[in-house]
Amino acid sequence: MCSTPVLATPNFSKTFIVECDASGSGLGAVLMQEGRPITFESHQFKGKYLLKPVYEKEMMAILHAVKQWRPYLMGRHFKVKTDHDSLKYFLEQRLSSEEQQKWVTKMLGYDFEIIYKKGKENVVADALSRRDTSADALLCGMSMLTADWVDEARLEWNQDKDTQSLIQNIKQGSMTSNKFEWKGNALWYKDRLYLSKDSELKHKILAELHASPVGGHSGFLKTYHRIKRELFWEGLKGDVQKFVSECLVCQQNKGETIKTPGLLQPLPIPSQRWEEVSMDFITGLPCSEGKNVIFVIVDRLTKYAHFCALSHPFAASTVATIFLETVQRLHGTPKIIVSDRDPIFTSNFWTELFSCLGTQLAHSSSYHPQTDGQTEVVNKCLEGYLRCFVSDKQERWIKWLPLAEWWYNTSFHTSSQMTPFLALYGYHPPSITSSLRVQTKVRDVEEHIQHQQQVLASLKENLALAQNRMKQQADQHRSERHFEIGDWVFVRLQPYKQMSLKQQKKENKLAPKYYGPYQVLQKIGSVAYKLELPPSSHIHPVFHVSCLKKVIGQKFEAQTELPELDEEGRIILEPEKILQTRTKRLRTRDIKEYLIKWKNLSIEDATWEDEGFLQQHPGLFNIEDNIGLKGKGMLRP
Repeated sequence: MCSTPVLATPNFSKTFIVECDASGSGLGAVLMQEGRPITFESHQFKGKYLLKPVYEKEMMAILHAVKQWRPYLMGRHFKVKTDHDSLKYFLEQRLSSEEQQKWVTKMLGYDFEIIYKKGKENVVADALSRRDTSADALLCGMSMLTADWVDEARLEWNQDKDTQSLIQNIKQGSMTSNKFEWKGNALWYKDRLYLSKDSELKHKILAELHASPVGGHSGFLKTYHRIKRELFWEGLKGDVQKFVSECLVCQQNKGETIKTPGLLQPLPIPSQRWEEVSMDFITGLPCSEGKNVIFVIVDRLTKYAHFCALSHPFAASTVATIFLETVQRLHGTPKIIVSDRDPIFTSNFWTELFSCLGTQLAHSSSYHPQTDGQTEVVNKCLEGYLRCFVSDKQERWIKWLPLAEWWYNTSFHTSSQMTPFLALYGYHPPSITSSLRVQTKVRDVEEHIQHQQQVLASLKENLALAQNRMKQQADQHRSERHFEIGDWVFVRLQPYKQMSLKQQKKENKLAPKYYGPYQVLQKIGSVAYKLELPPSSHIHPVFHVSCLKKVIGQKFEAQTELPELDEEGRIILEPEKILQTRTKRLRTRDIKEYLIKWKNLSIEDATWEDEGFLQQHPGLFNIEDNIGLKGKGMLRP
């Protein structure tokens, strides 16, 4: 059957012969003409068919073959050969079961005759019906893999005197320890392959079992145990620890499990009222009388606050006018303003305005809003107050704003042990019981001044105690971290969002956690450092220590680019080229989409953008020139 030709071409002028056979596990058949095979067929029995009697299995073989080769057999006379003699009388037998009735129905319309053929002569069909599941039958061949580096290890054994001496002692049986053994032409230590102390294979193996997809850039412990299961060399644990800690990919893409770096550094307590203020904006509010933003201004000493409504978007000149009308006319010009580096505060107009007034802008460190934690606390209090009173009429929040300011300024503060109103004016505001009190004469001026000084001194003392208590509690969950000028560090740009130019909500959770490395230029204060960022970067070069991580190892290259950030600190993805196009069906219309390769990201991070993306940015791409890939190999949902 292996000689050419194996299969014959059917001749419809001659008689077809179907040879069938069934075994305990399956059936087989061959279609023949003049002793030459035309086609073969086999089928495995499953489930209940394995329990059928021999007679039914043999009949099933005939039915299966006739059904399979119906185009050859229908309309012409053919012969069926089987090794089950009783099937010759199939059409003459009395139908005693429903199953036999179905068989007769299926064979109606065919012109055939069943001929008995001895089993030992029905070789082909019999072989096709049997499926040998033994291990010997399934084993068609065996091959063995031998790593090339094992040969390199043997070469190193021959060149290392200590290893050669060890091998000789093992072969001579003079070893006192049974941990080493020589078998399979290899040196083993506790069933682990032994490498020489100065083997050059160690770095190759470390890279393979840590940095490869098999190693998965696992941590020290997982990598160590993965290598320890198969290999041994002196100093294995230390080498794994050093290699994993110096892996640049791990340093850039993995977070830290230590306490938050940088001890709490509270801002100094101001010496006078309204000498230092903090500012912030509460945005995202429902529109109320045309306003949807609250401008919050807080005195850092007395905690006295002013709440002003704004419309978004607003210009720096608008904010400056409100500030002058609210703070300047009542409390004078502050010396220091603490802000969260909102774009409003960093605009040229704002800077020039306060420069004329002699004010210094004290910006927070990049992505470290704890610097302005005071205003954030006030924001939470104000939001909670409004939430309680506006109920289902949220568009009326502006009517509650004056009362919210009064409530906040007359509420007791645990940090100062008094109300902001008392801290600012030296007395409590009139209340509903004021008219019931006995009237007294006006205090002397000196007594009033002395009382004011006592209030101020008590205020500073209470604030210092509160700051110390807050620092002790916060430092329990923090750790110290220091860098030297000239050190190389990675920068964590978080919280961050990677966006395309079209989809402002798209995030890439698989983006690197750290960027760099960059060099430390200067220490700013106690917990911030100035870095040498690329000239093209548009972010503030001063970072809190919690955003920095020292580079471990010496083999690295300084990064020349830093992702561009938008006004809210989110990473903007710059499109580089079009890789591919596709047409996607959306409801009743077709939409053409383009696979965009983003700058500084791999092809795997490419995203599909629709035609509107290109229309919003005319001239950004030349579609004909930028198709970098053909076919559909890169299609992703």
